[in-house]
Amino acid sequence: MEPLQTTPGVRLRMSRQRSRDTDAELAIRKLLHAYGLRYRIHRRPVKGVRREADIVFGPARVAVFVDGCFWHGCPEHATWPKSNADFWRAKIEGNRARDRDTDARLAAEGWLSVRVWEHESASEAAVRVCDLVQRRRASESARPRPAPTDI
Repeated sequence: MEPLQTTPGVRLRMSRQRSRDTDAELAIRKLLHAYGLRYRIHRRPVKGVRREADIVFGPARVAVFVDGCFWHGCPEHATWPKSNADFWRAKIEGNRARDRDTDARLAAEGWLSVRVWEHESASEAAVRVCDLVQRRRASESARPRPAPTDI
């Protein structure tokens, strides 16, 4: 990837884009908390995998990623900049590939990745996440536990 050639105005605008605690993420977290769910934020679900989820439900093994439409190439809202087009296409396609790789790595470790687009309704996303977490918790509690051994 070639270095980005940009104007000071564009550089300033891009530097102000939040990568965590976005409005969409905060709205979803607030609703999940109101539903009685407790979670960790901005954590790596799996040790050795340098990828951080926005919301992590550890015991249920659910990792939620709130993806920005521009940065992750939303199929509905993605725009391809005309300036530095090759740079931005490579950057966004690289983000998409990393997202797929993250989902595969987490799945291999028994985790469920949930992708929420920033344009999605926070209430619909929170209901979806809540349902998935509750189902994962129920299936976990239904698994037979190993019998304690006598010492």
